[in-house]
Amino acid sequence: MGRYIKYIKPYWLYFVLGPLLMIVEVVGEVILPKFMANIINIGAANHDVGYIVGMGALMVLTAFIMMLGGIGGAYFAAKAAVNFATDLRSDVFAKVQKFSFNNIDTFSTGSLVTRLTNDITQMQNVIMMTLRMMLRAPGMLIGAVIMAFVMNAKLAVILLIVMPLLCVAICAVILNAFPRFNIMQDKLDKLNSNIQEALTNVRVIKSFVRGDYEEERFAKSNGDLKDASMSAFKILIIQMPVMALFMNITTLAVVWFGGKQIMAGEMPVGDLTAFTTYIVQVLMSLMMLAMVLLSSARALASAKRIGEVLDTEIDITDENASCKDRKVSEGRIQFKNVTFRYYKESEEAVLSDVNVEILPGQTVGIIGSTGCGKTTLVSMIPRLYDVDEGEVLVDGLNVKEYSLKNLREGVGMVLQKNVLFSGTIMENLRWGDENASEEEIREAACQAQADQFVTGFTEGYETELGQGGVNVSGGQKQRLCIARALLKKPRILILDDSTSAVDTATEAMIRNAFSTTLKDTTKLVIAQRITSVMDANNIIVMDDGRIVGIGKHEDLLAGCEAYQEIYYSQMDKEVTA
Repeated sequence: MGRYIKYIKPYWLYFVLGPLLMIVEVVGEVILPKFMANIINIGAANHDVGYIVGMGALMVLTAFIMMLGGIGGAYFAAKAAVNFATDLRSDVFAKVQKFSFNNIDTFSTGSLVTRLTNDITQMQNVIMMTLRMMLRAPGMLIGAVIMAFVMNAKLAVILLIVMPLLCVAICAVILNAFPRFNIMQDKLDKLNSNIQEALTNVRVIKSFVRGDYEEERFAKSNGDLKDASMSAFKILIIQMPVMALFMNITTLAVVWFGGKQIMAGEMPVGDLTAFTTYIVQVLMSLMMLAMVLLSSARALASAKRIGEVLDTEIDITDENASCKDRKVSEGRIQFKNVTFRYYKESEEAVLSDVNVEILPGQTVGIIGSTGCGKTTLVSMIPRLYDVDEGEVLVDGLNVKEYSLKNLREGVGMVLQKNVLFSGTIMENLRWGDENASEEEIREAACQAQADQFVTGFTEGYETELGQGGVNVSGGQKQRLCIARALLKKPRILILDDSTSAVDTATEAMIRNAFSTTLKDTTKLVIAQRITSVMDANNIIVMDDGRIVGIGKHEDLLAGCEAYQEIYYSQMDKEVTA
């Protein structure tokens, strides 16, 4: 828990003022019953109206001061808790942003969302509750016990019997609650993952008429969460009646024995009224402590889950980079004896002993069967993954020696899965260069063959895109992503099957724009269509994680069996069509 001290220090004044102001309320609660006893014992007994009015006015003043203390305590407790949660959430989000692909694979997306929202909210709530109760409950407990013994030590002995029993009951409840809250949060993770997956892929679900299946999956996740929640909340359900039982039994005992003392003339009636109030305050303070401890049990489960994110060791960093100021200037790429596995314990490598050099300014096509390692190969260049063996060099320097920022700024990628964000088309394109002028944005869109359809929209470049760009077609989305990458003006541009959704004529115009405006940029083009790479300076042919051919189209067609198979299978389809 020491890790969370840093989130308290900037707001230490709020953390101090909250509990201190609650003490004002506690003092009032402890002295008000005594004032009431005096009204009964002195004012009412002596028919002294002036005393009753004066004591009543004092009680009203005390209640007003209590109100101010309570409001102030609640206000500063809220400020402390909300600021704590805000800073913690920012740090957790920043940590997730630094995750490598391997790190992200460790957690499901739904789990990370739950940790950033629900888990941090649980911690915020328990901090707010604790600051309001940490001095109030013990203060009320101690003050009420002292006042009870001062008023009637003989009757107060009842508390010495009840309090240990109540403490044992509270401890038993908490010990049972903690593991159940852990399970409940895990089930919430799964439900959030289920919801996110279903909403993200709703079009696929509808097109395959799998709505019923997804409803069944959701029902199972939802039912599991319900069962886990009920298992946890049963503890809370049990706690309140048990506490109420102790409170009622204790109150009955006090009234019974106190009534006997009044009848014997050993105790004034007003004192019994005050004493009963103190007994209720003692038991209420124990109930408040129990609530704080139970909420803390859930918050501890959440803190543990947040700690798992913060403690995750990021496997791709630039901490040991020797040339952090170096930038990609030429675009020369070299793979030396590169081997890679997604799962380090796996015997089967995704890439095996890859050796290839790509010169600055070249256009290099990469082609091969699905799953042969094409995307994995180019992902090594901006260090989305790190090699297991060998090395990847950019401009003659191992990519591990660059700062991640400088390396990735020098590499533009249009991924296989095109991603756009909520906002306008202009805002999405400015991801490539946030300072780009409207002319530069339009020029990049023209090169990507996107300007024509964008200007066809009523709002043009100010057209709002839905989440993920749902209101544009697949081909339009690809062209916008290409335009975004062009605005970056990278020294290395990677196109991962990024023109598969556009027609061949449009694709040819995009390639032509590349050859003129990006003549000094090294271009890597992963493609399924052989026509997309036929004019490249070199074509890399991959099969089962290995390079089985490198050369121009004519050379590979003459001497590479794997390339021949791809070529003739596609040509036959075109002839048949």
